[in-house]
Amino acid sequence: MFKDNIPLAELVLRIITGKRDLIITECETQRDMKRLAGARSLCLDAYGADSTGKKYDLEIQKGEEGASPHRARYHSSVMDIENLNAGQKFEELPDTYMIFIVDEDLYGKGEPFYPIERINMVTGKPFEDGEHILYVNGEYRGDSEIGKLMHDFNCADAEDMYFELMAERTKYLKKNPEGVKKMSRIGEEIAKEASIRASIRTYREFSLDDATIIEKIMERFKLTNEAAAGYVSEKWSA
Repeated sequence: MFKDNIPLAELVLRIITGKRDLIITECETQRDMKRLAGARSLCLDAYGADSTGKKYDLEIQKGEEGASPHRARYHSSVMDIENLNAGQKFEELPDTYMIFIVDEDLYGKGEPFYPIERINMVTGKPFEDGEHILYVNGEYRGDSEIGKLMHDFNCADAEDMYFELMAERTKYLKKNPEGVKKMSRIGEEIAKEASIRASIRTYREFSLDDATIIEKIMERFKLTNEAAAGYVSEKWSA
């Protein structure tokens, strides 16, 4: 939905953040964020920046497992590593927004948003470190913009959507031959990744070491050593 579509990313982020004047200057889907050798890699659903330099990671997740607090923490830390180079001051870190749109009401309170912010436990004041984590309730409905947006995220028929940008993109991906081809290719990639991870779990059940597993999935799925090692380092059997 967001690939090569800055206006749609801007619309969604404006509604979620409440910043009506938010200007998105870049948006990249499936952004590979592995920067440290040996560290677990991340592939972000939609990663972007606004006109003030703030960074946004927008993730669409199913259930609690895909949006755990520790995952949010890791995503935020990887964005920090990505955005501070040698010689820069710590104060130059941009504000980051880790946003999970989850298909269920993760905290069961019926609220559209669950913002997570650090506070000083003694003073009760915000820590103001520039890190922001936000959970969006995908089950939320209503006449508000966020209610309508969550309706559209869960709507299969473009004709029933509230937001024209969402409807246009959905029509393109479902009815335009070029869009249908893209969706088919994405489906094939998802199926391949699922097969790779299932194979890794099976190999681990037979107590094979990482080097052997990397060699096997390289051969079976025609992957480079780096790509295979990336899958194995995720520890999907854990």
